[in-house]
Amino acid sequence: MKGKQIAVVGAGLAGCLLACFLARRGYTVHLYERRPDPRTGKVERGRSINLALSERGLDALRRIGLDTTVMADALPMRGRMIHPVTAPGVAGEPAFQAYSSDGERAINSISRGNLNNALLTAATALPGVSASFDHRLVGLDPKTGEMQFDTPAGRVTAQADVVLGTDGFSSAVRGQLLEHTGLTESLDFLDYGYKELTIPARGGEFALDPGALHIWPRGSSMMIALPNPDRSFTCTLFWPTGGTSAFASLTSPAAIRRHFVEHYPDVVELAPNLVEDYLLNPVGVLGTVRCEPWQAYGRVGLLGDAAHAIVPFYGQGANCAFEDVVELDRVLDETGDDWDRALPEFEARRRANTEAIAQMALANFVEMRDKVASPVFAMQKKVEHALERALPGKYVSRYELVSFSTTPYAQVQRRVRRQQRLLGAAAGVAVVALGAIGAALAWRKGSGA
Repeated sequence: MKGKQIAVVGAGLAGCLLACFLARRGYTVHLYERRPDPRTGKVERGRSINLALSERGLDALRRIGLDTTVMADALPMRGRMIHPVTAPGVAGEPAFQAYSSDGERAINSISRGNLNNALLTAATALPGVSASFDHRLVGLDPKTGEMQFDTPAGRVTAQADVVLGTDGFSSAVRGQLLEHTGLTESLDFLDYGYKELTIPARGGEFALDPGALHIWPRGSSMMIALPNPDRSFTCTLFWPTGGTSAFASLTSPAAIRRHFVEHYPDVVELAPNLVEDYLLNPVGVLGTVRCEPWQAYGRVGLLGDAAHAIVPFYGQGANCAFEDVVELDRVLDETGDDWDRALPEFEARRRANTEAIAQMALANFVEMRDKVASPVFAMQKKVEHALERALPGKYVSRYELVSFSTTPYAQVQRRVRRQQRLLGAAAGVAVVALGAIGAALAWRKGSGA
């Protein structure tokens, strides 16, 4: 049974982690990646260079003993730093909003490249794991596991007992299942795109507080910034793809600078290469991938973004994919490595959870873009943290459940809805009580009592 050959198509974060877990189970694993070996230092310009690693991702890394290594270069972010504007071209005072009620829990800014390299190196160091780069999947027979790849040397054929697709948003494995099986898919794109900029270190130090995820909310658009180990910040613009504030509307260096002076005045002096970065870096797409089923014939399966890509606004893309790997490993334990049973069971367990985080990520986009700068929102967060301190373990915010626990996403969604109903009922009772007290006082005053 453990003599099976497993092909993992996609040597990104999820694929390399999956290879580690499978090799520890005794499988022979071959990783296939369409890009060059990332350890050569070749990075696609404009690709996200950092991510937010939280408890779900850390839980997976602990299971293979990589958490300490990865966290050595992590930068903990204990909350959001909100950068408002008080008038066009006038920056307001930044305001910090803690993520947790005690102000101590943090999500971690991690270099995507360093994490990928650490996982890839760990995987290929294990017995039975090999990797082929510059291999682009162009054919797959889901019934036999036969694959065709285009490589610099021409087309090659390979075969595996099980083929697992961890090849991301535009998954070639998913495309082959779409062509050869009854798989259906939907790709729901936001009418927003993203573009990355850089705030370099100033005098060898961070230009902004490295202990926060920085947000510039502007209603119809926003920018965020995460710290990097070299003391720079990676900024990501999330702007509409159409309209006067769209990426395409800024076509000249003067227009770019003018727009940033008006909407992000505190960033202009911190980003000397602002215009160059804006013109050179591509605009990425944002969307949610849904497909069904994730597996076929007990031989082919999808994990991570290949099965259920989500928008990045909860920082859960990689964390969710890592959780997929942990769940598949658990199911293989329970089924005695029976892939015919394991792949459908894995999908059954994960589908509701991945749909829940897809919905919550979209909701968090609205929160980050429209609400975080509001004084009312800031007060709501303070009340929420006060409730968490007053009712420890009984009232827990959505953010804490998503980022600081491994509570299944669907369970988080149900619990938060229940808490909101209870709070709504309590608020209603309070309003009625206050109204009754007010009426009683008015009656006493009117009666001269």
